[in-house]
Amino acid sequence: MKVDVLLGLQWGDEGKGKIVDVLSTGYDIIARFQGGPNAGHTIEFDGKKFILHTIPSGIFNADKINVIGNGVIIDPYILSKEIDQLNAENIDPEKNLLISKKAHLILPSHRLLDAVYEASKGKLKIGSTLKGIGPAYTDKVARLGIRIGEIDNVEFIRKYNELKERHFRIINTYPYKTSDFKIDGFNFDDYEQKWFDALEVINRIRQIDSENFIDQSLKENKSILAEGAQGTLLDIDFGSYPFVTSSNTVCAGVCSGLGIAPSKIGKVFGIFKAYCTRVGSGPFPTELEDEDGQALRDEGREYGSTTGRPRRCGWLDMVALNYAIMLNGVTDLVMTKGDVLSHFEQLKVSTKYKVNDKTIDYIPFECELARPVYQTVPGWNCAIDQINREDEFPGALNDYVKFIEGGTGVKISIVSLGPDRKQTILR
Repeated sequence: MKVDVLLGLQWGDEGKGKIVDVLSTGYDIIARFQGGPNAGHTIEFDGKKFILHTIPSGIFNADKINVIGNGVIIDPYILSKEIDQLNAENIDPEKNLLISKKAHLILPSHRLLDAVYEASKGKLKIGSTLKGIGPAYTDKVARLGIRIGEIDNVEFIRKYNELKERHFRIINTYPYKTSDFKIDGFNFDDYEQKWFDALEVINRIRQIDSENFIDQSLKENKSILAEGAQGTLLDIDFGSYPFVTSSNTVCAGVCSGLGIAPSKIGKVFGIFKAYCTRVGSGPFPTELEDEDGQALRDEGREYGSTTGRPRRCGWLDMVALNYAIMLNGVTDLVMTKGDVLSHFEQLKVSTKYKVNDKTIDYIPFECELARPVYQTVPGWNCAIDQINREDEFPGALNDYVKFIEGGTGVKISIVSLGPDRKQTILR
């Protein structure tokens, strides 16, 4: 058996949670391999809406095992709230959720550090979610981090206090007071107490050596789907640096985030919106700052599931899409939010860039200089959110799908026409 992978091909928010939920019925194990609670995967069904920040999106299928891998970083308080919300809907994550002992912890002081670093950048802010992601990954790489498997260690409190004190020494070198930061009503002392209380909740979840668990599962012919967070264009190495996240969001991150050999990767499902969105700062060649951009935002409810911030919106960027397909070795494309384009008579797609009067078909190092070269295609200009089968697609939607397949050389296997799991067409 091999591990199939599902990840985003744009700047995140592509609809990964819903598609994992749909596909999870065909897998035994769903495993999250990177990122932290800066991600928000939204799943809607039976008139209910759930937003998951750390727990894999297969949790709603009671007979599926869900693994939080070693590449994920965990804020115990946020995870405990997520567990409480699921319990309130009679979903018990303790039955089918496993956590890698090697996953790193986000401390309350990581969140303060995040706020200090972001404030110090002034106009060059990257748009951090202020969840402590960057500082936690920094400590991981600096070999200072604390891992899930250490919670019950006799040295845990000492290590926690030493790391917290280190963080405050750094914070005190900046001209800010911790009381200046209002992070979702964040009060350090209160949050720290809630954080420690949450450790008791985390300890009720089975902790595993996840790389060995995954390997043994493959030997037992268990099917596994690896779930990514954020999107390819936010990858720490290949995204529009420095306006990126702090982990490898590309397919290679599966190997380090779950302990899987490259030869064990099977299908790679790459998810993209029928248009583009981005949260926070950074280059966005096809961004629309006009009424079309606002129409996309309103129709697509483009406001961050984690931050609530309005997303920047623009036309589909095929140059960026092909770049993401190349980096990830995508075998199957998944197009989401086709319904959001329903009211446009014409659509635009960027098929090339112009950089300093030179036309190119790739993302250059100087990506902030790229200007889109558009091709106009007909829109379907009708509601499609009630469609149940591919043969009901209006002609222009079929043509749009074929246009993208022709430009990428990869088949679009799934088309999503709305937020509910039922609004998903398998082609």
